Amino acid sequence: MNGGDEVAAAPAGPPQSLDWKFSQVFGERTAGEEVQEVDIISAIEFDKTGDHLATGDRGGRVVLFERTDTKDHGVPRRDLERMEYPIGRHPEFRYKTEFQSHEPEFDYLKSLEIEEKINKIRWCQTANGALFLLSTNDKTIKFWKVQEKKVKKISDMNLDPSKAVGNGSIASSSTPKHCLANGGSPDRSYNYLGNDFSFPPGGLPSLRLPVVVTSQETNLVARCRRVYAHAHDYHINSVSNNSDGETFISADDLRINLWNLEISNQSFNIVDVKPANMEDLTEVITSAEFHPTHCNTLAYSSSKGSIRVIDLRQSALCDSHAKLFEEPEAPGSRSFFTEIIASISDIKFARDGRYILSRDYMTLKLWDINMDSGPVATFQVHEYLRPKLCDLYENDSIFDKFECCLSGDGLRVATGSYSNLFRVFGCAPGSTEATTLEASKNPMRRQVQTPSRPSRSLSSITRVVRRGAENPGVDANGNAFDFTTKLLHLAWHPTENSIACAAANSLYMYYA
Repeated sequence: MNGGDEVAAAPAGPPQSLDWKFSQVFGERTAGEEVQEVDIISAIEFDKTGDHLATGDRGGRVVLFERTDTKDHGVPRRDLERMEYPIGRHPEFRYKTEFQSHEPEFDYLKSLEIEEKINKIRWCQTANGALFLLSTNDKTIKFWKVQEKKVKKISDMNLDPSKAVGNGSIASSSTPKHCLANGGSPDRSYNYLGNDFSFPPGGLPSLRLPVVVTSQETNLVARCRRVYAHAHDYHINSVSNNSDGETFISADDLRINLWNLEISNQSFNIVDVKPANMEDLTEVITSAEFHPTHCNTLAYSSSKGSIRVIDLRQSALCDSHAKLFEEPEAPGSRSFFTEIIASISDIKFARDGRYILSRDYMTLKLWDINMDSGPVATFQVHEYLRPKLCDLYENDSIFDKFECCLSGDGLRVATGSYSNLFRVFGCAPGSTEATTLEASKNPMRRQVQTPSRPSRSLSSITRVVRRGAENPGVDANGNAFDFTTKLLHLAWHPTENSIACAAANSLYMYYA
């Protein structure tokens, strides 16, 4: 880690718990301000470098932010890191641009309204200084190019109001008194408004035309390069680009399609779980993602709590999986809610592709792709809600789909919860880190101290169940949890300990 010529040190203990601090907020609400439905953030995504961040909202807009602290003392940040130059700053972002990605539509054949809400955003490879990204609503995926273009504007007119120009030469000083602003003349015979209008001999010497010049100013222009439509009968829940830079997948409840970025009128169906008789349907696809480095491997999760890894080299239609990950049900624990809370709402590959993180309603689970007997670690997120499952079912909260994310170094995982809280867990061997933070300017306000307990080593054969703060529906300050404010979307910076999360229409950023 620190260089090949250093003497190996004694094995260190688990990394210390991170001290999270507030960094920035965009779109902060004032007290009592009503949130418009269209402004609620529905997707967050960092690009691979971490220099850009994109958010999508229910109004179909995509907002881009760019990092502002990437240079220090005139030396690029990456060079400073190579020189082991101490960098005291944390990631800071500023608003870059926004554009309307999707509009509300109506499917006349199915009498179905298609809302404009952005379900997922994925960054693609940059080229020639332009940014590329995929955005999708329930039915249509779009490929966007965002590029700085020099602004063309009317700098002036070809005729100075105080001078008349004829054939490119400046007229004599006596000429202006015969000319008006738009090339007219006070002389009746030259008045184009008159019925007896006629061109003067030799033409109009003072015709004013705009002069368009390319200025040094630049303007960000978002252009939709391609539209990938009419390939999904059900709502799209996932989009994931391939490491080959050429293809991507889109997944709905029953099918996964493979696309080429350059071809918008054709896709290949690679997974189809639709039964011949829809009454036999027992599970649906909930999330899908490509392996970060192996272009032939992808994983998808189901509503029954299982994760399937498929290999595109095996067959064109991947009905059979290469690996299946699921946790056996504990005997005697089955109830009416068992299948509902087992449904996986999100999966993410670790950066090296070795682990898969999954989020169901109650827990976060970490899976080793080389070990399909069960998760290597389980983190309890909503265990305190188990007695309230009936109420959560009645108000539909039990169907909320929380996202999850991993740190770039793979040592920590994070996911959201209710009351605009999110949880950060350490997943390194021996770690007992379990931090509860609030999406506000004081993230530690609702900090719940978890009694530290010895944890078993996270080896390839042991499984760890790590419980977070299990309090019966109240936080550290005794406040009841608010199930109407939920933190569903968050993203971890790819190289630093920085988290962006969405609380309704506000984007909060934290660093450690």
